[in-house]
Amino acid sequence: MAEPSKSVYVDEDQGCDDKSEDGSEQKPYRTLLFAHIQHPPDSCDRLQYLTRKKDPGVHQGPGVSEVHQQWVPATATALKKAYKLYEQHKKKQAKGDELALREKQEADKRQHVLHEAKKLNIRQDPQLPKALKIRLNEKDPALIKLRSGQSERDVDYSQGRGTRVRVTGRVHRFRSQKDVIFLTLQDGYGLLQCVLTGDLTKTYDAMTMTLETSLELYGEMWEVPPKQHAPDDRELHADYYEVIGKAAGDKEAITTRVAADADPQTLYDNRHLVIRGHHASSVMKVRAALLRAFRQTYEEITPSCLEVTPPCMVQTQVEGGATLFAFDYYGQKAYLTQSSQLYLETCLPSLGNVFCVAPSFRAEKSLTRRHLSEYTHVEAELDFITFDDLLAHLELVMCRVVELSLANPQIAKLILDLNPKFEAPERPFKRMKYAEAIEWLNEHDIKTGEGEAHIFGDDIAEAAERKMTDIINRPIFLTHFPTEIKAFYMRKDPQDPRVTESVDCLMPGVGEIVGGSMRMEDYDELMEAYKRVDIDPTPYYWYTDQRKYGTSPHGGYGLGLERFLAWMCGRFTVRECSLYPRFTDRCTP
Repeated sequence: MAEPSKSVYVDEDQGCDDKSEDGSEQKPYRTLLFAHIQHPPDSCDRLQYLTRKKDPGVHQGPGVSEVHQQWVPATATALKKAYKLYEQHKKKQAKGDELALREKQEADKRQHVLHEAKKLNIRQDPQLPKALKIRLNEKDPALIKLRSGQSERDVDYSQGRGTRVRVTGRVHRFRSQKDVIFLTLQDGYGLLQCVLTGDLTKTYDAMTMTLETSLELYGEMWEVPPKQHAPDDRELHADYYEVIGKAAGDKEAITTRVAADADPQTLYDNRHLVIRGHHASSVMKVRAALLRAFRQTYEEITPSCLEVTPPCMVQTQVEGGATLFAFDYYGQKAYLTQSSQLYLETCLPSLGNVFCVAPSFRAEKSLTRRHLSEYTHVEAELDFITFDDLLAHLELVMCRVVELSLANPQIAKLILDLNPKFEAPERPFKRMKYAEAIEWLNEHDIKTGEGEAHIFGDDIAEAAERKMTDIINRPIFLTHFPTEIKAFYMRKDPQDPRVTESVDCLMPGVGEIVGGSMRMEDYDELMEAYKRVDIDPTPYYWYTDQRKYGTSPHGGYGLGLERFLAWMCGRFTVRECSLYPRFTDRCTP
């Protein structure tokens, strides 16, 4: 029998299936399949595959070198199995090579097409009517005439049927078909579908179009054909366009940077790109509408409230020292404000009822979905009122703000697109005292965070509070909290000194969105309150003076705009309701 001309070695224990190995006795492979791939059976007339593995019958002790069986030819069964797998590998590799070749041919063809496309230059026809510059939301029929019907040419001004316009914006969506490209442009004011045909689709810019590319387009305004759909049922048939700023594509495309299933932290890092999306930008537009509605409401109610602008850098606390952001202020200790309430109270004698819309800051290391380190605080203080007056005012303001927002068709559409189940709250809101809430929670077997039953004096946790609100499923004025768990300045209930004339407004899906109370108007009572919570009254002299120079029964509240917005727009977290949210460990971008 003739000796084999070549031997390939396979060591199932110490071999390695790597191209750096050569299949020799010193550098064996690990599997017969890899040996077949590297040294095919038909590559040599007399090829032999030798295998070995550790002898299971030899005991290995510490310090004893491994003992292996001798090299022996692979069994027929093993060779048959390996050969079958090898044939499958060859077919798979052949398909891969064929696919790679086809992809290369297509890439070469596309590069050739793109190269030719660079030679095509489009020019604006000076014989066309002068274009009217418009924003994408312009719909005035006196300015914009829509062409309808059919024409042999996509753009035809011979009969003056449609207004020729000039628009600018960024590509929000696009799709290419044979000899036609549909672009949806957005400019922050509206959306407009633009149709490119003819040579406009054959330019290099058209063939390499990317989302968010900024463009200037000229063309004729048309009605959308029957059974077709486009924003505002109209479209622009372009006769010329220019690329102003080409957006990145491929691996740097915006859809890659802010993919829908991206990690939340990645989305926060790229918030500047996220806000270009439909949902994020819609929330910001509703936010702006709410701010307008609050200001209009405060102006139209009786008595009206005057807007003031208190400072954000302060040297006093409102909600407890543990949540203060401290900083050095020219050698003095100062803080970012927790609330503008104390300053608003000083305005009452000369300005009447007042309100402000300003940032507040809480150094609270909380990662719940309703907490931010910086948020927009809508605060108001009302003079010569009772606790019932305060509740009535709160109810009026919130309902009026919702009413004004929904009265704007564009904003109403955005709200309902974001939160289809949203309904304006019915008045009156449910009134529930803190003691009644404790009973309700125990009756419904809702425990504290420690798994215990609630007792009077507990600071009801967010989870329990939200669960109660969601079950009741209507706005709740939760009132008369115990003195010990509320701020030092809140007035005690004359009928029950254990509790304060305080209120939290709870909304389904969010929980607390408003906190308010009557304020202590008695000088001696306020001085005792400072002492009770171990606060030095000296820095508060300007606040205490309000009780020395014509005190009055007064009260106020603070409303978290982001929470109010999350409630209306059905957002899971208030972080979606801030332009650039700031929370624990997040201060970028």
